[in-house]
Amino acid sequence: MDKTKMPTWMSDPLVKDIPEKKLDFLSRMFEESRGKSQKDLMLALLPMMNRAKQENLNFTPQEMTAAIAAIKKHSSQKELQQIDSILEKAKKTGTYNSDRT
Repeated sequence: MDKTKMPTWMSDPLVKDIPEKKLDFLSRMFEESRGKSQKDLMLALLPMMNRAKQENLNFTPQEMTAAIAAIKKHSSQKELQQIDSILEKAKKTGTYNSDRT
């Protein structure tokens, strides 16, 4: 990814140990989800996770926690509400467990 077009959160110290390929994937995922309704987002998550598998990208709980923290740190209030809502639904469905870190 072109460093000048890189989202701010990708240069945050929280994600410095996450490989660039994984950060690029998360950035694409975040951009694709921007502006979608909560329902549309939930429908889009499964294909996004399947794409990660196809690209042989496995995220450790520590990487996910760090990436989410960095993204949240650089998000607007509206984006924060959307992220929190998605994470809450993901916890209920077992897709994401922040307690594993």
